[in-house]
Amino acid sequence: MSLKDKRRVVKSIKDRIAHGHNVSIAEVGALDEHRRSVLGMAMVANDARYVEGALSKLVDFVRSVPQVDLLDYQIELL
Repeated sequence: MSLKDKRRVVKSIKDRIAHGHNVSIAEVGALDEHRRSVLGMAMVANDARYVEGALSKLVDFVRSVPQVDLLDYQIELL
């Protein structure tokens, strides 16, 4: 996979998540690596259980993308 291919896949994922859910999303790491990407997502709400559930569903969505292998993730509630 070329860097251009990676950017196309990452942009597609970011667009689908941003347009379908009430979250902010950005590529925050491994920008120049061909086979890796680090995405950060943020959601603001007054119900921690809702946020945790919504972010867990986004993890499931990313896992379902055929071109992607999710290696690790973490959900932090502040």
